[in-house]
Amino acid sequence: MFNKRYYYIIELQYLGFRYHGWQKQPTVNTLQRMVERTVAYVLKHKNFKVLATGRTDAKVSANQTFIELFVDDTSLELDDFFVVFNENLPQDIRALTIKETDKNFNIIQSPKIKEYIYLFSYGEKFHPFCAPFMYNIKDVLDIELMKKAAKLFVGKHNFRSYCHRPSEHTKLEGEITYCEIRKNDVYTANFFPKESYLLAVKGEGFKRNQIRLMMGALIDLGKGKIDFDFIEKTLDPNAEEIVLEHIVPGSGLILNTVTFT
Repeated sequence: MFNKRYYYIIELQYLGFRYHGWQKQPTVNTLQRMVERTVAYVLKHKNFKVLATGRTDAKVSANQTFIELFVDDTSLELDDFFVVFNENLPQDIRALTIKETDKNFNIIQSPKIKEYIYLFSYGEKFHPFCAPFMYNIKDVLDIELMKKAAKLFVGKHNFRSYCHRPSEHTKLEGEITYCEIRKNDVYTANFFPKESYLLAVKGEGFKRNQIRLMMGALIDLGKGKIDFDFIEKTLDPNAEEIVLEHIVPGSGLILNTVTFT
């Protein structure tokens, strides 16, 4: 018997600090697990499927992301579902909008631009309440040199040095349309340090741990552990392969916006 399927796009935001990433895993708590459990509770059945625009890693947060919800047999009363769904999500996950779409939309393959930001500070150890949102470096950083180096990532590159443990099938080429370090004027709180900074990066897609490896390299540059030429070599396809291992913590990384193009 043919089952009619209904399609919906839900805009979400979440604090990822207590989750082991998006993707459902058998022994740990994940965002996908909590979202699917809430959908099942509201619908009172499991004849549905959830797909996300991408999978964030452990402790990574999202100011804006999207999921596609496929529901079999019965369409949703959008207003009623949205209210009850939001009320039953954990307090660190919030639905922002919901709208109906159709089978022609593919949330994974649809072209999109993602903006990630990484929050960090340096110097005196910050208030413990900052831990879910940013990374603190005790050493003094050369921010101006880091700003200059961040611009090297803009454009089409082979990001082999910025992909953690790629497989033989991993596509290492990619394009970054924007990359900048600046003072943090996006997220503020009275317990944040007087000065904090962010790395903002935009592109269609990113490799495994790419932005956290980029941030790690820029911090090493700011500390004086590597030089500007080293960053250039990591992006030179003709240079000897450089394997980077400084992956900064996931808790400073935020998927800030997702724009479908």
